[in-house]
Amino acid sequence: MKTDLEIAQQARLLPIAEIAGKLSVPAAELEPYGRYVAKLPLSRIDAQRASRSRLVLVTALSPTPGGEGKTTVSIGLTDGLNRIGKRAVAALREPSLGPVFGLKGGAAGGGYSQVLPMEDINLHFTGDFSAVEKANNLLSALIDNDIQSKTGGLGLDPRTVLFRRVMDMNDRVLREVIVGLGGTGNGVPRQEGFMITPASEVMAILCLCSGIDDLKQRLGNILVGFRRDGRAVYARETGGVGAMAVLLKEAIKPNLVQTLGGSPVLIHGGPFANIAQGTNSLLATRMAMSLADYAVTEAGFGSDMGAEKFMDIKCRAGGIAPRLWVVVATVRALKYHGGVSAQELKKPDAEAVQRGFPNLARHLDNAAAFGVPAVVALNVFDTDTEEELQAVERLCAARGIRAERSRAWAEGGRGCEDLARAVVEAAEQGDGVLRPLYPLEMPLQEKIRTIARRIYRAGEVEYASAAQRKLQLADRLGLSSLAVCMAKTQKSFSDDPAVVGAPEGFTLHVRDVEFAAGAGFVVPIAGDVMRMPGLPAAPAALGMDIDSQGKISGLF
Repeated sequence: MKTDLEIAQQARLLPIAEIAGKLSVPAAELEPYGRYVAKLPLSRIDAQRASRSRLVLVTALSPTPGGEGKTTVSIGLTDGLNRIGKRAVAALREPSLGPVFGLKGGAAGGGYSQVLPMEDINLHFTGDFSAVEKANNLLSALIDNDIQSKTGGLGLDPRTVLFRRVMDMNDRVLREVIVGLGGTGNGVPRQEGFMITPASEVMAILCLCSGIDDLKQRLGNILVGFRRDGRAVYARETGGVGAMAVLLKEAIKPNLVQTLGGSPVLIHGGPFANIAQGTNSLLATRMAMSLADYAVTEAGFGSDMGAEKFMDIKCRAGGIAPRLWVVVATVRALKYHGGVSAQELKKPDAEAVQRGFPNLARHLDNAAAFGVPAVVALNVFDTDTEEELQAVERLCAARGIRAERSRAWAEGGRGCEDLARAVVEAAEQGDGVLRPLYPLEMPLQEKIRTIARRIYRAGEVEYASAAQRKLQLADRLGLSSLAVCMAKTQKSFSDDPAVVGAPEGFTLHVRDVEFAAGAGFVVPIAGDVMRMPGLPAAPAALGMDIDSQGKISGLF
C-alpha cells in the first residue's frame, strides 16, 4: 500500500492556470507561486453569485486521537460532486507546522483524496502563516519598545499586557517566559508567553475580515493591556496597525491549488478549532461560493468545536449559512465512544458501535439546533466489518438520517459519488438561513451557558476567580456584546478529554477568559486546554528527511 506522500509525489499535476480556467478565472488574474499554486484577487468575490451557491459544511463526531478523515472526506466529496456534473470547489484551512511535526501530521487529506502539491501545502506554503506570525510579533515588539522608552506615549503598565507573541511550532517551554532580562538595554523585565500561531488573534482577524479596510479596523481593535490608571490600551494607539497590514498584504489573498482529481481548492487561513474558531477564511469561503455552484468547507473537530463557531462566529460575521452539514463518522470512533480502548479499535465489535452511537446522535442533534439538515458520511477503513458498517447505517436510518459510505481515501472522488448525490438531494432541503444559537446582546455568561447546555449538554458552568474577574472586566470595557469562542478539549463534550460518549449534566469548568476584541469574540478557556501545545514523546519530525535530489520522506 502506497503512503500518502508516495501517492502525492507520483501524481501528475495540472498547471494552475488550467485549474483556474475551470472556475472561469483568466490566467492574467493569477499571482503564481510556482507552477501549481497561485493567489487569487479579492475582486473575484461576487456577493450576488455567492448568494446562489450551496454551501456545504463538513464536520464530524468527537474524534479519536488520530482524527476521522474530515479533510479527506471534504476533498473526496468535492471531487465526487464534480464527477456527477456539479461545479464544486473546496475551501479549506492551511496546515500548521505544529501538527505536521508533532503527532497528527499534515492537513492535505490522505490516500487518493488529497490536495496538491502536498509537500508545499504542509510546509510553509505561500508564507501566510509566517506573515501572521510577523505581524503579531511586530505588535509585541512595539509594545515592549514603548514600555522601554522614557517618552513612551502609551503609559502601559507592564504587568497588564495581554497580547502575546506567537510561533507556529509546538513548544511547551514557551508557554510562560520572562522577557527583558540582561540589563536595562534589553527592555523592562516582565512575564510573557507564546501561543501557537493558529491560536493568535491576528490569525482570527485574517480569517474573519472582509478586506484590507476591515482588516486594519480589526487589528486596531486588539486589546493590548492597561495603563496604570486602569484605562484600556488598543493596538491602534501604538501606531503600528498600518505596518501590520503591510505584512499581511499578500496573506489576505486566498490560495488556489488542486485535488488529485483535478478539482479546484481554495486553501486560506488556519485557526485551530479547539483553541480558536477553527475554520478557513471568510474571504476564501465567499470566493468559493462566488466561483462554483457548490462550496465545500470544513470546521475543525466536531459540532461542539468548529461547527458551533462556524455558525455563531463566522456565519454571523459574513452573513452566510450552510445548506447542510455533512457529519463524518467512523466505525473506530464509535467503538472508542462505546468504551473500546485506542489499542483495540481494529478488532470487530458491532455492539461497541451501537454503544458509541449516542455521540454521533448528539452531533446530529446539534445540527438540528441550528436548523440545518444533516447527512452522515461514513468514512470507511480497511479494518471495518460489514456488520459494523451496517450497524451505523441502521442506527442513522432509525433517526431519519441518511448515511452514505465514503471511500475517498482508497478511491478518491469515485468513492464519494453516492455521498455527493446525497449531498445534492439534502442541499435542496436546506434554506441557507442563519440561525445563531444566541443573540449578541445576551450577557456573556448567558452566552457561555447557552453553548454549554445546548451544545455540550452540561448542567452548570463553574467559573474560577480569574474567569469571573475577566467577565466583569468585559462588562466594564463594553465587550459583552462580542461572540463566544470556547477553548476546550476536542476529545469530549465535557472539559475532560477522558470522558467519552455523550455525557450529560456535568459541570463545565471555565478557568480563564481571554479577549479577542479585534476578532470579535471572547475566549473562555475550559479545563486544561493549552493555547501552545507541546510535542509528543515521539514527534513525527523524527521520521522526516530529504535526499540530495530534494525528495522528501516521512511527511504524512
